[in-house]
Amino acid sequence: MMSRDPKLTCKTSIWMFPIYGMASFLSPMCRHLKGKNLMLRGGVYTLCIFAAEFTTGSILKKYQVCPWDYSGQKTNIRGLIKLNYAPLWFGAGLFFEKLLSHPE
Repeated sequence: MMSRDPKLTCKTSIWMFPIYGMASFLSPMCRHLKGKNLMLRGGVYTLCIFAAEFTTGSILKKYQVCPWDYSGQKTNIRGLIKLNYAPLWFGAGLFFEKLLSHPE
């Protein structure tokens, strides 16, 4: 349900902190992909994020604590990932690349 709360409050799960923290593992990959084509880099990041989302979601679902469920959505895979999020993860991966890149 959409809320028109101007405070933009939301709720999340404590499980999301380590999951989002896994983005730091993209750092070595960013160095390896440096100078490569934008589409290749974004595609690799997208696949990595989908893999992490699917893996962590599978583990959390096993213990019935997964905070997301895309089962009722189109383009979902086992309710754990939603393929039409690919453009979002593509952009997020490139954003993480920018945050994690170290000037040489």
